[in-house]
Amino acid sequence: MLYKFKSGATADLIMLEPTGRRMLQIIGKPVDAKQGILQPADMAAAIAALDAAILQEEARLKAAQEEALARGEEPPKAEGVSLRQRAAPFIEMLRRCEKADKDIVWGV
Repeated sequence: MLYKFKSGATADLIMLEPTGRRMLQIIGKPVDAKQGILQPADMAAAIAALDAAILQEEARLKAAQEEALARGEEPPKAEGVSLRQRAAPFIEMLRRCEKADKDIVWGV
């Protein structure tokens, strides 16, 4: 399944299901609903939630690396694509839509 986020202010943003579900979980939207809407009044909070999740993920990785170095082990590397990279297009869409006062919808 794909998530297709649409708005009148930006091009469509398509995400694979795991990434789309994670974005919706982070911003507090129900992931089991087949469709939804994010209004401009809620976009600042969504951006803040995504930013906080990104910082938390990066802090966990840094702590794990520091612990490994303290034990004399090789530090773990980031796995695959980071949340920062996956969320960047969605955050940009949120910012543009908030500025243009346009909703974001999915599943419609």
